[in-house]
Amino acid sequence: MKQISLGSDFTFQAFIEAVFSSPDLDIPSLQSANKTVQASAEEIVYGWNTGFGPMAQIYVGKHERVNLQYNLVRSHACGAGKPLSDTLCRAILIARLQTLSLGYSAVTEPLLSAMKKLVVNRIHPVVYEHGSVGASGDLVQLAHVGLGLIGEGEVWYENVLMPAAKALEACGLTPYELGNRDGLALINGTAAMTAIAAININQAEQLFEQAIINTALIYDICEVHRDVFDSLVAQVRPHPGQRYVIDRLNHYLPTSSHTRATPLINSKQINDSETSLLSHNPQDIYSLRCVPQILGPIQDSIQRAKQTVTIELQSVTDNPIFSANRIVHNGNFHGDYVSYEMDCLKIAITKLSLLLDRQMHFLLHERINQKFPPFLNANTPGLTLGLQGLQFVATSTTAENQTISNPMSIHSIPTNGDNQDVVSMGTNSALLAHKVVNNTFEILAAHTIAVVQATRLSGKGESLPKELSMKYQIVNELIPVLDKDMSLQPVLAKVGQDLQSYPHTKKTK
Repeated sequence: MKQISLGSDFTFQAFIEAVFSSPDLDIPSLQSANKTVQASAEEIVYGWNTGFGPMAQIYVGKHERVNLQYNLVRSHACGAGKPLSDTLCRAILIARLQTLSLGYSAVTEPLLSAMKKLVVNRIHPVVYEHGSVGASGDLVQLAHVGLGLIGEGEVWYENVLMPAAKALEACGLTPYELGNRDGLALINGTAAMTAIAAININQAEQLFEQAIINTALIYDICEVHRDVFDSLVAQVRPHPGQRYVIDRLNHYLPTSSHTRATPLINSKQINDSETSLLSHNPQDIYSLRCVPQILGPIQDSIQRAKQTVTIELQSVTDNPIFSANRIVHNGNFHGDYVSYEMDCLKIAITKLSLLLDRQMHFLLHERINQKFPPFLNANTPGLTLGLQGLQFVATSTTAENQTISNPMSIHSIPTNGDNQDVVSMGTNSALLAHKVVNNTFEILAAHTIAVVQATRLSGKGESLPKELSMKYQIVNELIPVLDKDMSLQPVLAKVGQDLQSYPHTKKTK
């Protein structure tokens, strides 16, 4: 079992591995922050001996302070909508454990130990999709994490929803007893939106790489001009993402591929005194020719979001912050950093889905590609319909992406007695981005089926360049022979699931 160390050096990749495997988590020992609170117990400390939010002016006597923490968790555990997946709930639990382990939230090591036991035993408190405005962090979603920790509410355990008390008992665990400011520390921060954002980014990277592989296959079987990904293109317009895309295309398409150089037409072959039709079009349509320029900004958006979320995973988003002899009231719980990036990510992935849809249209439209039968029909066009129905799925899902990729971060409705007067809607943004990402896996699945069918019809499947051939064989094995009409729904679902899960399966073997 691989050990993953939490703390200030917690990496994005370590987070992903912790979510998709069962690592041994190394939690650093807490420093003196909790002692600071103990020493200040007779002073007014927000969330320790005061009410919350607009009721912070109400002093709470020492005999009611434990009840205060329980009341906070229970009152805010009122999420609505669908329960998030087991994976997302696990990610949120780990993200909150990471934040608290940094030692600035005045929690005790027993709390961290109790959270770690949930992670190790794969008990994941159920979090619901609706409830956060992303301003004082993800209060409602994280309250459900706290609820599971104290043995109340529901959890995911062995892929089944069940009462938290039942899951804890099955693993020989007892509910955690809140104390100090544990309730506020558990729910005050951006762990939910950050965790969802990290999963989105990881999946976006998978989408992006498969899109490049599929594009390379189209380039090869359709003999696209090599000028499209010539290194000079990146040299004269050196955006990092565009350079990356061109490098990847050259990786999969060496000069031995079926791609072709733009022909130089000798003027002696034409009558240069008259306007005439050339025998060959020197340029491809935009969905092929402009791939580096379309995918490049998407790559840059993914990497910028990854950088921001990595910082967020390594950050303290609690209030107050406790360090040495200082207690600092602050707004680190505000989620605009994550919200902005998730808005940008969902726009980028929507553009990716649009490119996939148009490339699929190229392959299915015989008058545009001039290579394949209508709708990649391997039987009798007219009598059989090929992939005609599959295109409707890709196009309609792309349209849904376009609708829901409007920015969420610009929506701010004051709430909480006007205490939270400018909010981020960060979790909403992350969940909408998650929807776009999942939609795009469906579109990618349809696109992949079309690319595989086109490769089979081209007869070039056995003569692909080595690196590209290895990738093609993986997806080729997922798709049955499509020489007659059949229901493609099971095929589409399986291909989408495999494309989404394959890298995770590979990592955790």
